[in-house]
Amino acid sequence: MIAIGQSLPLGEFTFITREGKQVQDSQALFASKKVVLFAVPGAFTPTCSNAHLPGYVALADQFRAKGVDALYCLSVNDAFVMKAWQAAQDADAITMLADGDGSWTRALGLAKETGAFGGIRAQRFALIANDGVVEQLFVEAPGKFEVSAAESLLAAL
Repeated sequence: MIAIGQSLPLGEFTFITREGKQVQDSQALFASKKVVLFAVPGAFTPTCSNAHLPGYVALADQFRAKGVDALYCLSVNDAFVMKAWQAAQDADAITMLADGDGSWTRALGLAKETGAFGGIRAQRFALIANDGVVEQLFVEAPGKFEVSAAESLLAAL
Protein backbone atom coordinates (compact mmCIF):
# COMPACT_ATOMS: atom_id res chain seq x y z
CA MET A 1 0.00 0.00 0.00
CA ILE A 2 1.18 3.54 -0.73
CA ALA A 3 2.67 5.16 2.35
CA ILE A 4 3.32 8.62 3.70
CA GLY A 5 6.42 10.07 2.04
CA GLN A 6 6.02 8.07 -1.18
CA SER A 7 5.36 9.52 -4.61
CA LEU A 8 2.03 8.72 -6.21
CA PRO A 9 2.30 6.17 -9.05
CA LEU A 10 2.24 7.08 -12.71
CA GLY A 11 -1.06 6.61 -14.50
CA GLU A 12 -3.51 8.14 -16.93
CA PHE A 13 -7.04 9.38 -16.35
CA THR A 14 -9.79 10.08 -18.84
CA PHE A 15 -12.14 13.04 -18.45
CA ILE A 16 -15.24 14.04 -20.33
CA THR A 17 -15.37 17.80 -20.86
CA ARG A 18 -17.34 20.11 -23.12
CA GLU A 19 -14.58 19.60 -25.67
CA GLY A 20 -14.99 15.81 -25.49
CA LYS A 21 -12.77 13.05 -24.15
CA GLN A 22 -9.48 14.22 -22.61
CA VAL A 23 -6.58 12.25 -21.11
CA GLN A 24 -4.19 13.54 -18.45
CA ASP A 25 -1.43 11.75 -16.62
CA SER A 26 -1.01 11.69 -12.87
CA GLN A 27 2.21 13.72 -12.99
CA ALA A 28 0.36 16.65 -14.56
CA LEU A 29 -2.55 16.30 -12.14
CA PHE A 30 -0.42 16.30 -8.98
CA ALA A 31 2.74 18.27 -9.85
CA SER A 32 3.28 21.55 -8.01
CA LYS A 33 -0.09 21.29 -6.23
CA LYS A 34 -1.45 20.53 -2.79
CA VAL A 35 -4.20 17.99 -3.48
CA VAL A 36 -6.85 16.19 -1.47
CA LEU A 37 -7.83 12.93 -3.15
CA PHE A 38 -10.65 10.76 -1.84
CA ALA A 39 -11.66 7.41 -3.25
CA VAL A 40 -15.05 5.77 -3.31
CA PRO A 41 -16.05 2.18 -4.14
CA GLY A 42 -18.47 3.36 -6.82
CA ALA A 43 -20.27 6.30 -8.33
CA PHE A 44 -24.00 6.46 -7.58
CA THR A 45 -23.68 4.06 -4.62
CA PRO A 46 -25.52 5.00 -1.39
CA THR A 47 -22.78 6.17 1.01
CA CYS A 48 -20.74 7.65 -1.83
CA SER A 49 -23.67 9.66 -3.19
CA ASN A 50 -25.39 10.55 0.08
CA ALA A 51 -22.38 11.45 2.22
CA HIS A 52 -18.87 11.08 0.82
CA LEU A 53 -18.96 13.22 -2.34
CA PRO A 54 -21.52 15.73 -0.95
CA GLY A 55 -19.25 16.48 2.02
CA TYR A 56 -16.42 17.54 -0.28
CA VAL A 57 -18.78 19.55 -2.47
CA ALA A 58 -20.14 21.41 0.56
CA LEU A 59 -16.68 22.14 2.00
CA ALA A 60 -14.78 22.83 -1.25
CA ASP A 61 -14.33 26.54 -0.46
CA GLN A 62 -12.98 25.73 2.99
CA PHE A 63 -10.42 23.34 1.48
CA ARG A 64 -9.31 26.07 -0.92
CA ALA A 65 -9.06 28.54 1.99
CA LYS A 66 -6.66 26.09 3.69
CA GLY A 67 -4.37 26.06 0.66
CA VAL A 68 -5.67 23.03 -1.25
CA ASP A 69 -5.24 23.58 -4.98
CA ALA A 70 -7.39 20.67 -6.16
CA LEU A 71 -9.98 18.18 -4.89
CA TYR A 72 -10.00 14.82 -6.70
CA CYS A 73 -12.53 12.01 -6.41
CA LEU A 74 -11.25 8.61 -7.56
CA SER A 75 -13.41 5.66 -8.50
CA VAL A 76 -13.02 2.52 -10.57
CA ASN A 77 -15.67 3.59 -13.06
CA ASP A 78 -15.54 4.87 -16.61
CA ALA A 79 -15.26 8.56 -17.45
CA PHE A 80 -18.85 8.80 -18.68
CA VAL A 81 -20.23 7.48 -15.38
CA MET A 82 -17.98 9.87 -13.43
CA LYS A 83 -19.12 12.83 -15.55
CA ALA A 84 -22.80 11.88 -15.05
CA TRP A 85 -22.25 11.50 -11.30
CA GLN A 86 -20.48 14.87 -11.13
CA ALA A 87 -23.44 16.51 -12.90
CA ALA A 88 -26.03 14.73 -10.73
CA GLN A 89 -24.21 15.85 -7.56
CA ASP A 90 -23.51 19.43 -8.72
CA ALA A 91 -19.86 18.63 -8.03
CA ASP A 92 -18.12 21.00 -10.44
CA ALA A 93 -15.58 21.91 -7.72
CA ILE A 94 -14.35 18.29 -7.71
CA THR A 95 -12.23 16.72 -10.46
CA MET A 96 -13.53 13.23 -11.07
CA LEU A 97 -10.76 10.68 -11.74
CA ALA A 98 -12.07 7.67 -13.64
CA ASP A 99 -9.79 4.67 -13.11
CA GLY A 100 -11.64 2.53 -15.63
CA ASP A 101 -9.63 -0.66 -15.28
CA GLY A 102 -8.53 -0.09 -11.68
CA SER A 103 -4.84 -0.06 -12.62
CA TRP A 104 -4.01 3.14 -10.73
CA THR A 105 -5.97 1.98 -7.69
CA ARG A 106 -4.05 -1.31 -7.80
CA ALA A 107 -0.74 0.59 -8.11
CA LEU A 108 -1.70 2.45 -4.91
CA GLY A 109 -2.27 -0.91 -3.23
CA LEU A 110 -5.79 0.18 -2.31
CA ALA A 111 -7.92 -1.99 -4.58
CA LYS A 112 -10.41 -4.52 -3.30
CA GLU A 113 -12.14 -7.38 -5.07
CA THR A 114 -15.92 -7.30 -4.68
CA GLY A 115 -16.67 -10.34 -6.85
CA ALA A 116 -19.98 -10.35 -8.70
CA PHE A 117 -21.02 -7.11 -6.95
CA GLY A 118 -18.69 -5.04 -9.13
CA GLY A 119 -15.27 -6.66 -9.47
CA ILE A 120 -12.22 -4.54 -8.66
CA ARG A 121 -13.11 -1.39 -6.73
CA ALA A 122 -11.23 1.20 -4.69
CA GLN A 123 -11.19 0.90 -0.95
CA ARG A 124 -12.70 3.95 0.70
CA PHE A 125 -9.76 6.23 1.54
CA ALA A 126 -8.44 9.77 1.32
CA LEU A 127 -5.00 11.31 1.13
CA ILE A 128 -3.29 14.66 1.10
CA ALA A 129 -0.47 14.99 -1.42
CA ASN A 130 1.92 17.84 -2.04
CA ASP A 131 3.71 17.91 -5.41
CA GLY A 132 2.77 14.25 -5.94
CA VAL A 133 4.09 13.02 -2.57
CA VAL A 134 1.71 11.59 0.03
CA GLU A 135 1.74 13.71 3.20
CA GLN A 136 -1.21 12.06 4.99
CA LEU A 137 -3.20 8.89 4.31
CA PHE A 138 -6.56 7.83 5.75
CA VAL A 139 -7.81 4.32 4.90
CA GLU A 140 -11.23 3.27 6.14
CA ALA A 141 -11.82 0.00 7.95
CA PRO A 142 -14.16 -2.29 5.96
CA GLY A 143 -17.73 -0.99 6.03
CA LYS A 144 -16.76 2.29 7.73
CA PHE A 145 -17.04 5.91 6.66
CA GLU A 146 -15.18 8.11 9.13
CA VAL A 147 -11.53 8.97 8.47
CA SER A 148 -11.96 9.73 4.76
CA ALA A 149 -14.91 12.11 5.28
CA ALA A 150 -14.47 15.71 4.17
CA GLU A 151 -14.72 16.98 7.75
CA SER A 152 -11.89 14.67 8.84
CA LEU A 153 -9.60 15.77 6.02
CA LEU A 154 -10.37 19.43 6.64
CA ALA A 155 -9.41 18.96 10.30
CA ALA A 156 -6.17 17.21 9.24
CA LEU A 157 -5.13 20.26 7.27
